[in-house]
Amino acid sequence: MATMRAIEITRPGPAEVLQLTERPIPRPGPGEVLIKVAASGVNRPDVFQRQGNYAPPPGASELPGLEVAGALVEGDVDGENPFSLGHGAMVCALLTGGGYAEYAVAPLQQCLPVPSGFTPLEAVALPENYFTVWSNVFDRGRLGTGADGKPESLLVQGGSSGIGVTAIQLAHALGHPVFATAGNAEKCAACEKLGAHAINYREQDFVEEIHRHTNGRGVDVILDMVAGDYVPGELELLAEDGRLVFIATLGGKRADIDASLIMRRRLNLTGSTLRARPIAFKAAVARQLHQHVWPLLESGKVRPVIHQVFPAHEAAKAHALMESSGHIGKIVLEW
Repeated sequence: MATMRAIEITRPGPAEVLQLTERPIPRPGPGEVLIKVAASGVNRPDVFQRQGNYAPPPGASELPGLEVAGALVEGDVDGENPFSLGHGAMVCALLTGGGYAEYAVAPLQQCLPVPSGFTPLEAVALPENYFTVWSNVFDRGRLGTGADGKPESLLVQGGSSGIGVTAIQLAHALGHPVFATAGNAEKCAACEKLGAHAINYREQDFVEEIHRHTNGRGVDVILDMVAGDYVPGELELLAEDGRLVFIATLGGKRADIDASLIMRRRLNLTGSTLRARPIAFKAAVARQLHQHVWPLLESGKVRPVIHQVFPAHEAAKAHALMESSGHIGKIVLEW
């Protein structure tokens, strides 16, 4: 049986439990394709899975890794194939698991062509971040044009993360005023360079700062990866009919909520996770990305921010960096 190198979680624990191993090359089923992986993206959910706090959905590979880029080498390309991908095509793909390996299986409808001019190391930074941002900021959060005809504003909590830099760039490229929080001067400078007004949350009160810059109006949409103690201030900061979108709870699951404020300002609190959503949902997001975002990428108006590339066998070092929060943008493994 043909085998491949892969990174497995030997047991729940610290970064060092990630170990290089040999596994059989997976076989694609109906509607699936096999990708020879050139690069794997590293994401916060991978860390949670390694720690034993985020089990893969039923039927998913127990190997970590939610996105890959590489060559489509085998599988079913004769069914629904919205981007006319054939064998040999360079693709980036969203997975439910199994991305830390030399070969990975993905539903064809969750594969997108690598944008023109992109390397696999750049393209692998797209699926998890861009699917997440588009579906939460522009779909669920409905960031668009306000009743006054002006572009609505966005606050990104954690602006220097992979998700954060993606949200800043996309919103800015589409003409929206963007605010972002970050934890030091270097990260704030990176957010400013991408088009956001950055706030160092260790030195400034983000609620007061944004109210000052908006003459007390606040913002229309908040993308929140923190939750916890941030929520009361975020509710104060939302403009009338504002939307607060949760995509992680790094600051805690519980929050003190003023229900009367929600009623008075007609606020909407929502959120989502991506990994367990059905293929049809992810396929719809892929089509929207190809239509609205791929032209921005290919024109250079938006580019992924790669913080560091590690050889795949150094996945433990990549996870340690992720946990330190010392990165700005994306962490990538190269095979």
